Amino acid sequence: MIRRLCDSFFVLLVSAGVGFLSLAIGLHGEVCADDAPVAKAALFESINHRNDAVWKLARDIWSFAEPGYQEKKSSASLREMLKSAGFAIESEIGGIPTAFTATVGGGKPVIGILGEFDALPGLSQNAVPYREPAQEGGYGHGCGHHLYGAASASAAIAIAEQIKAGKIKGTVRFYGCPAEEGGSGKVFMAQAGAFTDCDAILHWHPGHENSAGDRSTLARMAVKFRFHGKAAHAAAAPEQGRSALDAVALTNYAAELMREHTPDQSRIHHVITAGGRAPNVIPDFAEVYYYIRHPEGEVVRQLYERLVLCAKGGALATETRLEIRFEGGIREILPNNALSQVTMRNLREICDLEYDDSEIEFALKLQATLDSPDPLTSIREIEDRSGTVGKGSTDVGDVSWQVPTTGFTTACWVPGTPAHSWQAVAAGGSTIGRKGLNLAARVLAASAWDLYTKPDLLEAGKLEHQRRIGNQSYQSLMIDGQKPPLDYRDPPKR
Repeated sequence: MIRRLCDSFFVLLVSAGVGFLSLAIGLHGEVCADDAPVAKAALFESINHRNDAVWKLARDIWSFAEPGYQEKKSSASLREMLKSAGFAIESEIGGIPTAFTATVGGGKPVIGILGEFDALPGLSQNAVPYREPAQEGGYGHGCGHHLYGAASASAAIAIAEQIKAGKIKGTVRFYGCPAEEGGSGKVFMAQAGAFTDCDAILHWHPGHENSAGDRSTLARMAVKFRFHGKAAHAAAAPEQGRSALDAVALTNYAAELMREHTPDQSRIHHVITAGGRAPNVIPDFAEVYYYIRHPEGEVVRQLYERLVLCAKGGALATETRLEIRFEGGIREILPNNALSQVTMRNLREICDLEYDDSEIEFALKLQATLDSPDPLTSIREIEDRSGTVGKGSTDVGDVSWQVPTTGFTTACWVPGTPAHSWQAVAAGGSTIGRKGLNLAARVLAASAWDLYTKPDLLEAGKLEHQRRIGNQSYQSLMIDGQKPPLDYRDPPKR
């Protein structure tokens, strides 16, 4: 509580300082406040000019629907557009085949814009307001990363054009970030030093609403417990078998009992990815996949260690061998109020979302499949999420511990649509998603412009970042020597 009060007081001081500094910049800086609308109009014109090409890019990535670390076509498509716009491409960042950076300009400040492009299993869906998989059991963009990457690339290109024209000084860098969904791609990029020279990082995310603010997220660790037992006939010789599935069952039961003794806001959830194929054969192999979450990374680390004890107990009781496959860990987002005010202001000024008749018809049909739909008029509203903790996790958290970072959401889905749903995939493939993409690109570009041309804003973000970090240093939740789990989406193997 004391730390939060101190942080709040610090933000007030920074905000007051920004007010005085803004006056000075307006009088003596290279870009006056009166120039901003004209300059931003040029950015928006650039974005709108390539709107069709960017939407085609987004739809291509939407149709590719590639798993984390396997986004070969999606990554290549983004690289091709950025390279054709004059960006210098650096591939295989952090030893990841689909990770890359694209850079234009030179010198300070260096503003980074994040882009993602991985899809989710089991969410394949056509762009229609009823359940219709494009490929039964296939992948789908239930988190809208096809929109995420395309909008970010468009914003980066718009800024690059202004740098080349001599209107602003500095460097813009697009980050092609794979495997956000459980693969912790940005953590390995961070460990490779990909973000260390950045002065600020901007990101966004598709959603069912428009929102901004200094919001945090849940830290997360992921692990697969793989048990190796002994097969036998379940009826004729059960005494000769040692069931790997029983080991999973005991691990899960122990984890359920552990929940009673975990801190508030903890989240522990799992899926059984392998457990045998025939009831008359005692399974000699089984696998359970766990996520552990909490607003504080150190709490997650402690819960992970306790969960490992549950798995060891399951193996001991069933006389099976336990194999622990750690899949990655990500930190909570370190908020930055100073930078979030920049994106909030631009989102409020720029938001112009409106559905046409066909989109209203699509939205109403899709809302009939939702449990808690929101009014369609909410797409014109801006939610302030400052001071809250989101219920999800993102590897953007690790970036935010290294560099001042801020993000926002735009309404790319029908109001009330949950993430990781077929409804999100459907809306994201429709013109509703296209409009949210275009809005996000404009907000990103406008916010980047503000940071390039108003040094006081950037300095305020840096000061707040230093204040929040304090005497801490960035420490990931990865185990020592962890490599990118490039096959984490593959079917279980013994």
